[in-house]
Parts: sequence; C-alpha cells; structure tokens
Amino acid sequence: MARDDRSWLPTQTDLDWIESSSPPLHPVFEAIEAAAVEPRVPILDRSSGRVLASLAVGRRRIVEVGTAFGYSTLWMALAQPGDGTIVTIDPDSSRTDRARRWWRDAGIADERITVVTAAALDAFARDQPALRGPFDLAFIDALKPEYGAYVEALVPRLAPSALVVADNVLWSGRVSGARPADTDDRNTAAIREFDMRMVRDERFTTSILPVGDGLLVAGLRS
Repeated sequence: MARDDRSWLPTQTDLDWIESSSPPLHPVFEAIEAAAVEPRVPILDRSSGRVLASLAVGRRRIVEVGTAFGYSTLWMALAQPGDGTIVTIDPDSSRTDRARRWWRDAGIADERITVVTAAALDAFARDQPALRGPFDLAFIDALKPEYGAYVEALVPRLAPSALVVADNVLWSGRVSGARPADTDDRNTAAIREFDMRMVRDERFTTSILPVGDGLLVAGLRS
C-alpha cells in the first residue's frame, strides 16, 4: 500500500536528485540556456523540457506556437522519430535564425524543422500549407492572452488523439493566487481563463502538471 502523506511537497533536494539522476544534458541546451539569460529571452524550464520530450516520443508531426531560441523545439526534435518534422511559428527571425544554428549544432537536419515567420494567428488565418496538418502534438508557448485562440485554430489541424501542451499555465503562482498579480497584468487573468476553459472542454481530457511554470496537457478525444 502506498504511503499516505498528503502534507508532503517536493523540496529543492528532491528536484536536485531528479536532475542528477536524469541523462546528461546535451551541450546545445546549456548553450541556449546561457544565451537566454540576457536579454531575458523566455524559454521552457528544463524540467518541463524533459516532460515535453517524453510527450514527443512517437509523434511524427508537431506544430509549435512560439519558437524564441528554439529550446523547446530542440527537446521535441531530439525525442521524435528520425523522420519526424516540426513546424514552429514565431515573428522574430533574429531569434529563429539563432535557433536554426543551434538545431544544426545538435545534429537536427534543416528539412526536419520548418519556421513560419509570422504572428501565429495571422499564420493560421492565411492557412499556409505548412500549417494544414494533421499534427499529432501541438505545443503552445507564445502570447498568453491568445492561448485560447491558438487552440481553436489548432483543433481542425489535429490528428485523432493528438496532444495539446501549453506552458506557463501557473504563471509563477499568480494564477492560483499564491502570488499577487500585478494590477495591469492581463496575462494572469487570460491564463486563468484558459486553464478553466480547457479543463472543462469536453473535446479534451486535460491535466495541469505542477512542473516548471506549469504545463497543461490535453488529449484530444476521438
């Protein structure tokens, strides 16, 4: 019988042990992490990256909303089958050009990753061929007030039983109220609304994982 200790929460010691027991990190990840410190380019938490990689196993067609330096893209690309492809959307080519160099350094062939240089909702509205799907995994990490609109644009492009994963859904404790939101913080209200909408959406089976800054994982029901 499992031990019942509901007062226990993971400590930094537990998190350090998990990290130390994980496979060695590819040096390209460390390079991206270092580059993202200044000027504070937002990237996925490392522990969330490991979860995302697990979810990408066996997923041959992936779409990503929000590339930045390509950190999350790389986690998925390295976990995908060798013939897997990713379409990633970001309007900032100065960042995605750097991402492309890091992907090459990690041994990812150029043809495996297509970059759509545009604002995500504009790209979906134009129905670019690269975005027509079907995709079996969608990862969202872009403008927080647009998360719900991204999902609606993605649903017709998803394969049966696809996964939708979204980052920052706890927003550093602000969504739950563990930390106070800024008075002009539109992101907190938007993410809270998105979370509640997704867990109630009958098209999906949804869980929110307290990993990194919060990962929402939603499986599309067949």
